[in-house]
Amino acid sequence: MKYFIGLSLSASSGMDSGVAILDEENNIILIDKLYTMNDVMFFFDNCPYLKYSNICVSLVWDRTMLNGKWRVLSKPYQLVATNPLMHNRDGWTHRYSTRGCEYFKSLSEEGIPVDRFELYLTRQSMHLNSCYKERSPADCKFLQQTLHYEWGLDLPVNMMPMSQLEAIIGALLAREKSQNPNNIRKISNFKDFDVIDIVNNSDIVKVY
Repeated sequence: MKYFIGLSLSASSGMDSGVAILDEENNIILIDKLYTMNDVMFFFDNCPYLKYSNICVSLVWDRTMLNGKWRVLSKPYQLVATNPLMHNRDGWTHRYSTRGCEYFKSLSEEGIPVDRFELYLTRQSMHLNSCYKERSPADCKFLQQTLHYEWGLDLPVNMMPMSQLEAIIGALLAREKSQNPNNIRKISNFKDFDVIDIVNNSDIVKVY
């Protein structure tokens, strides 16, 4: 039996990271929240399914040296190295953080498949994006209901944390790569990890 682990990694230990494990039959084995990288490392080091799993970890937005709201909102659209008068000191224009990269690299060196995914692009590709504000209660409810009705996942009735729902997306993506690699495309590379996404959502939705 193969297992598929999705990890929605947060930017810091002050926010919760979600982890989800699915099996080949679309059953949810585990859903949990983690905080520090020590929590993440402890989870994987003690996971009994690790040797039989494919892992997909979300890219982490880099929040370094951002104190104002407009800076936080503008950073994903900041052009890098386009203005010679604007020096990129301390990597403040880096869009993604390297949090956890060394540990995930050690897992990859042990022969465990590890990929990364861009959460918001994958939500669009899997038709899981909503018209509501990102990570708002309405967006969270929409995502939970869509995963339940469109993807056949047995989710609880009460509202789940957004980080756990995002981790399920990673687990679904890892499963699709294992079962149908032709439906997966590589969109970029980040710190020696492939950043992957789904090509065609219609081939996999409502299959289960």
